Amino acid sequence: MVLRPVAMEKVGILGLRADEERILTVLHDLRLAQIEPLSAAALAELGPERGSETLRRIGDETLRFRGLLAALPPVPAPGLRHFASLDEVLELATTVPIDAEVGELVREDDRLQTERKAVGDADAVLEKIAFYPDRLSLLHAKSLRAFSGEGPADSVARLRTAVANADDATFLFGPAGETVRFVLIGRSAAAERLAVAAQREGVRLAPVPELEGTVVEERAALGRRLEEIARRREQIHERLAAISKEWYPTVAAVVEALDVENRKVEVLTKLGASGSTFALEAWVPKRDVPRLRVVLEEASGGRVHFTTVPTTEEPPTIMSNPSGVRRFEFFIRFYSLPQASEWDPTLVFSIVFPIFFGFMLGDWGYGLVILLICLWMIAGFPGARRLPAVGRRFVKTIMGPKGMQQLAYALLPGCVLAIALGLFWDEFFGFSLFATLFHYVAPVKPGGKADVGPLLLFAGYVGLGMVVLGFVFGALKEYFHHHPRGVLAKSGGILFAFGIAFFGLALIHRADAPAAHPVVYVWFACIGVGLACLVGGEGIQAGMLGLIEVVSHILSYTRLVGILLASVILALVINSISVGMLHSHGLFAPFLILGGLVILVGGQAFNVILGVFEPGIQGARLIFVEYFSKFYSGNGRPFRPFGAPRTFTTSSVDQGKAAGPILRAPEP
Repeated sequence: MVLRPVAMEKVGILGLRADEERILTVLHDLRLAQIEPLSAAALAELGPERGSETLRRIGDETLRFRGLLAALPPVPAPGLRHFASLDEVLELATTVPIDAEVGELVREDDRLQTERKAVGDADAVLEKIAFYPDRLSLLHAKSLRAFSGEGPADSVARLRTAVANADDATFLFGPAGETVRFVLIGRSAAAERLAVAAQREGVRLAPVPELEGTVVEERAALGRRLEEIARRREQIHERLAAISKEWYPTVAAVVEALDVENRKVEVLTKLGASGSTFALEAWVPKRDVPRLRVVLEEASGGRVHFTTVPTTEEPPTIMSNPSGVRRFEFFIRFYSLPQASEWDPTLVFSIVFPIFFGFMLGDWGYGLVILLICLWMIAGFPGARRLPAVGRRFVKTIMGPKGMQQLAYALLPGCVLAIALGLFWDEFFGFSLFATLFHYVAPVKPGGKADVGPLLLFAGYVGLGMVVLGFVFGALKEYFHHHPRGVLAKSGGILFAFGIAFFGLALIHRADAPAAHPVVYVWFACIGVGLACLVGGEGIQAGMLGLIEVVSHILSYTRLVGILLASVILALVINSISVGMLHSHGLFAPFLILGGLVILVGGQAFNVILGVFEPGIQGARLIFVEYFSKFYSGNGRPFRPFGAPRTFTTSSVDQGKAAGPILRAPEP
């Protein structure tokens, strides 16, 4: 059911110790069960599971083979490896003889990388002092230190003045230019003071390498050494590739098999065991319980006792939504994951949020720009490196790339609605484009005085509908949880919401004599009965606060019109000022026209940014606060099934018995 998380059931499994490894492997490959710590009563009867004596060997072999896997370049595996037991995995591990050679090659490659960096740094320093004609050995003595330096001419001049007399420093300058390069020779005892002074003046210093020949000779020698390092590293990589071609599939298969064993070791602390039996408890999707029972009985040869465990614990949560609706789970998880025993609000959110966003944006120019930005985000931000660094950092502080893509998917339908409403209202960046070009007269204009009232009335009806829908879900939740007073209170909220809303409308339209219309008494009755139900269900204090909350929450939806009008009016102000400046005449006309263009482009860009944040934030807020508060508790814990997919080894169960598509990895 889309409106509810997947129904869960807690199961207990009792089996023989001889079948424990097999059963845990099957559970791992099915990925249907979230294994829980065994209940205290069962643990008292059985005692904790301590595992086998091979755990240390599993850990040692895991470290060994993960190191090999990291060192070897990946190659395609010819097929999946099958392991009948842990002993077969450990036996295969002993036949892999490449540790010593791979280790030596990797260590040598690391040494060469370190040397390559040192040689490259030395060559970079020598390049900066290429103007120095003498042998480098003349720059080094027991009491002297030589530095290569560069910086702006004025900074170097200040450094020279600051250190020349105090530290007996000697400067040898290269060719003049905006950036001055020099060799600084000073006493060893003053090296730290020279470095501090250079840093203070913004001048970069680097020690001159202790070499013997001239700069030209030593740079040639360093270049030859870099070529030697590159050739040797290429030989190392070729040898590692040859080893990988022969051994990588085996190493990868052993690593994956050992990872499975390590996951099984991690859950051992949650199991109970006696001399010949073991027991575990796990949460399983209710629809998959029969399938799990059949697979475990086949795996153990019928030597397993499978039972459901009555419990009042709150199950973990799996949300099950269609692919399009699933995009909006990002917002629900951001707010709070639903509990398994309450409503999943994702479907309603996926319908209502785009409507709110599109209505508050209401301009086909802004909608089109934001739509294109969303498509760019979905495409993976092509060309993002060309954007200013400040903008990239700002975006990253808001949300990661994956979150931005999820947000873009969620905004797409809202942008489409904004474009449709903008075309209907003739709003294009605040301009009436169709009226100018085609003499189109929009039936409704968001900025028109005559149209504000109907828009506010529409927002009020939306607020009434959302508040009532929230109370309906709240009443059903209380009913399913067997809380009759809660049902009474939520039903009272529905009656009071209808009563106060329609009585207010009657009062507005018939302000002269509202009591003359009999229908008003119906709304009086709804208000009175709703008040009684709220007070009876929640008490006097909470009930009276609930009344205020109902009214304020309905009226809160008028912000839909407020945000729309704010965007329209801001666009009109920007356009009026900029267009006026663009039509300037006289001596200062060029400056005014330029200023008008800046205001037009900058102001509209600012309004586009507001068009993302304000409708997005306020639309989500209206749902989170005014709607969720009627029925939603949240704070659910995600379903984390025991197991992981296999890549290099075969599953212990048929693929047809593996977990279904709803068991998606939970998002952080």
